[in-house]
Amino acid sequence: MGTLALETESVISDIFRSLGLKESGKENPEIPRVLRLLSSLLERSVQKNEILLENSQIKDVLTIFHGSRAPSLGIQQYLDRIFKYACCSPSCFVLAHIYLERFIQRKKVHLTSLNVHRLVITSVMVAAKFIDDAYFNNDYYARVGGVSTKELNRLEMKFLFGLDFRLYVSVEAFGKCCSQLEKEAALGIPIERPILACRIRESWSNTDDSSCASTTAT
Repeated sequence: MGTLALETESVISDIFRSLGLKESGKENPEIPRVLRLLSSLLERSVQKNEILLENSQIKDVLTIFHGSRAPSLGIQQYLDRIFKYACCSPSCFVLAHIYLERFIQRKKVHLTSLNVHRLVITSVMVAAKFIDDAYFNNDYYARVGGVSTKELNRLEMKFLFGLDFRLYVSVEAFGKCCSQLEKEAALGIPIERPILACRIRESWSNTDDSSCASTTAT
């Protein structure tokens, strides 16, 4: 059993390294591989759900996370921007994905191009607050994510209540999620069309310069 445990630990360690989860601490960190895999997974989930909603009688439940139209920055670029400016650890994105899955399952929400970006920025911010030693405030995250501070405050509360404030993730669950993401790389399924996100200026000031679509539900 001791040998098996060591072998398992070694495999998980290799996966962490492969995903770029052990690259924190660098002054100018490279974009971790985990962001590419997450963006691919989110793209496919959105595409699958939108095809399902379009071809069936199922109606999407509108939430506070839904916008009136899809914004215009790709999911991969959106994740890269969050990583670049929020300076959160790569592990935050894994934790955010776990939170996002929990929220979707509990609230029976379909991940679509109208809600994915608000769910992403909210889940990453919540994850950073939970596991990182240092993190920015909501106002800063709002500017990074292309929403107003008031809106992000509302999104955070809705998200936390949707999770029943259960933010703890076991080591086993975290490792399982990382293993699933690693398998994502082996799939290599191309996306037929890009998902759009918020227009955010690369050089932004203290004013609200985002052009995200407004939400359609409260």
